[in-house]
Amino acid sequence: MDKNTVIGLLLIFLVIIGFSWLNRPSEEELARQQHVRDSIAAVKADAVARQMEAERERARQDSLAAIGEGVMDSARLESKYGVFASSAIGIERLDTIENGKLRMVFTNKGGRVKSVEIVGQLRYDKKPYKLFEGDEATSNFTFITRNRVINTKDLFFTPIISKKDTATTLTMRLAADSASWIDFTYSIPKDEYMTSMAIKAHNMDDILAQNVQSIDVQMQQLVRQNEKGRRFELRYSALNYKYTADDVEDLSDGKSEREQLKGKINWVAFKDHFFSQIIIAKESFTSTEVESEVMPENSQFIRNHKMNASLPFYPKGEKATVISTYYGPNQYKVLRAYDDGVENEDDELELYKIIPMGWKIFSWISTLIIIPLFNFLGNWFTNYGIIILLMTIIVKICVFPLMWKPLMSSAKMRILRPEIEKINQRIPADKPMERQQATMALYSKAGASPLNGCVPMLLQWPVLFAMFSFFPTCFELRGQSFLWAEDLSSYDAIVSWNTYIPIITPYFGNHISLFCLLMTIVNIVYTKLNMAGQASNDQSAKMMKWMMYLMPLMFMFMFNNYSSGLSYYYFISLLITILQTYMFRLFVDEKKVMESIKKAESKPSKKKPGFMARLEAAQRAQQEAMRKQMEERQRKQMGGKGRH
Repeated sequence: MDKNTVIGLLLIFLVIIGFSWLNRPSEEELARQQHVRDSIAAVKADAVARQMEAERERARQDSLAAIGEGVMDSARLESKYGVFASSAIGIERLDTIENGKLRMVFTNKGGRVKSVEIVGQLRYDKKPYKLFEGDEATSNFTFITRNRVINTKDLFFTPIISKKDTATTLTMRLAADSASWIDFTYSIPKDEYMTSMAIKAHNMDDILAQNVQSIDVQMQQLVRQNEKGRRFELRYSALNYKYTADDVEDLSDGKSEREQLKGKINWVAFKDHFFSQIIIAKESFTSTEVESEVMPENSQFIRNHKMNASLPFYPKGEKATVISTYYGPNQYKVLRAYDDGVENEDDELELYKIIPMGWKIFSWISTLIIIPLFNFLGNWFTNYGIIILLMTIIVKICVFPLMWKPLMSSAKMRILRPEIEKINQRIPADKPMERQQATMALYSKAGASPLNGCVPMLLQWPVLFAMFSFFPTCFELRGQSFLWAEDLSSYDAIVSWNTYIPIITPYFGNHISLFCLLMTIVNIVYTKLNMAGQASNDQSAKMMKWMMYLMPLMFMFMFNNYSSGLSYYYFISLLITILQTYMFRLFVDEKKVMESIKKAESKPSKKKPGFMARLEAAQRAQQEAMRKQMEERQRKQMGGKGRH
């Protein structure tokens, strides 16, 4: 920086200082400015003071009004609730308790459970799975005092929480005064789906009616749509109940129903497809009324379950009224475990019976064979598509001895087809009984009677029915993916649409399931394979063939909304059956079959088995009856012509 620059900057600084000094305000001007500022501050302070005074006056008036209303409310509450009047006023408080399996929210309003979330489980839309929350589920207990009826849903409880290593205890206390109360004590064990609640009175002798030894309980739950297929979920949701020392029953599924139950009830289950709330009474429910209402199609809920019942209660507090509640999955091994160690069969809860296993004559196959096999494979494999494949192969191997005779008979019938065609050409169509007798005789000589395979085929039906019941209710398949199927417990749509199509939408749905489509195609191939060996030119055979091809399409309508795991099982099972059929046809020697026929023709006829003899006798009797009918018809026709 040069000398001239320094001098210039110094001069500018001096000019600024001089200008500021010459233009400074005088003492009078400074006093006048201060007076203005003070006046403004005084005006603002006065405005604030007036505002605060107005607010105080409003508060005073509100307080006076509240006191007046409070006096009136106190009188009204005292009249309605008596000693519980102070509990009728309060602020709702929520307490959340987690135990590793459940996340439960309790409210002091009514001292009840307000929300239950199943930890680690998701809905079909990937949101956390909640059995209910808010007012979707309610519970109320009715107590009788000496002069009033008290409903717990109207009152505020005082929560007291106690935590231990094995369980968390939450006591909801409904106080009459400082020395008298009713406790609702909830116990939530660690890593358990089963919780309990004990209701016990303390120093309530002079308050509760001593001649009333029961309390009424009302419970209700709206069941959300939690799975992808609404109609399929509705089909498997239900209200179940168990009579004490008796069997498990349910209300009719698919429609709304209410029923008054007679006798003692051990438990009532508000059941969804894969999860349930099960209310269990230690001393049984009595005077029980249950109701299950089907909700409208456009509702987010599928059912509304309700229960009204009575429970034993002890006003003197000598004993607690205990209710256990299960919030968890409809999983067989979990529910079955609650009966482990129970010595008396009548004391078993049998909660697992809420899972539909099909007819009783078939359910033993599921419980004794299929479920243990499925669980065993689950210990070794994590992919449930592979587990279903292995289980299908094992089942097929086990029933293979039953399939030997029908498969062998089918292979022989294919070889005999040219001979059957010769019989049809030799015997005219107007003599169906003769045709049938000749055909049956040919089958008998070759050892290929279709009746030989009927009994073995029928013996397989229990397995098919058991599988039909098992897969749609198998909790382990829920949310498990395999190939293109995102959830093996639901349908695997490859094509979907929103347009409502009459007949199609109500029964088939607005989608096409790929495993179901593959099962249908393979079923048609299998039908063609079977019908190829039974071809005939008569009209009845053609009608039968048309019906057999129609069956796979009917099954497609039936299974399109079902579990993709079930369709996958039938698809694999049919593929294995087709493979077995082709293998049998390869192993059956056509020359040996024809030689056996010639040998049978050359030998003297043997006495036929009783069943075959009776069958042929019935055929002959039917043929004779038809012959007589024809002769009688011809005689009447000739008589009519003679009169003319």
